[in-house]
Amino acid sequence: MLNVVLYAPEIPQNTGNIMRTCAGTNTFLHLIEPLGFKLDPKYLKRSGVNYLEHAHYRVYKSWDEFKEYNPGVYVFATRYGQKSPDMMNFTIPNVDYYLIFGKESTGIPKNILKQYLDTCVRLPMNDKIRSLNLANCVCAVLYEALRQRGYDNLYRAEPDTLKGNDWLIKDE
Repeated sequence: MLNVVLYAPEIPQNTGNIMRTCAGTNTFLHLIEPLGFKLDPKYLKRSGVNYLEHAHYRVYKSWDEFKEYNPGVYVFATRYGQKSPDMMNFTIPNVDYYLIFGKESTGIPKNILKQYLDTCVRLPMNDKIRSLNLANCVCAVLYEALRQRGYDNLYRAEPDTLKGNDWLIKDE
């Protein structure tokens, strides 16, 4: 199973966007306190639109509490990573993968990252900026993991429950 973990997220719009991405990819979201906002639909709804009801998430008081309940492979997205996400293997059967992202201002604490150097990844980019937006990073890393897994029962075409697979070719 794929999971997204936000370590002390600060911006509700980013978390709302990430909740929407998780809802659309059947990915469980884990939030580790402190949160920089109240976990209230009115703060998140603008980014998550009306999809928040489909997001599945849990909140933890600390990193240690999160680890206690979630054994598996931890992959950390950090600007200090030495590998790109495509260098990781997300296809081992019966393994829970946790894609972990730090707070917008400072990332994941160094004392945590140092314990997992082999699973720290970086999105390749030039030297003009430090990092990308948190929600964009989550999407990029998550979709690489989903690609490796054959998109885990996700629709590759517009489902009939929405506009349908042949919407583009239909005459109005």
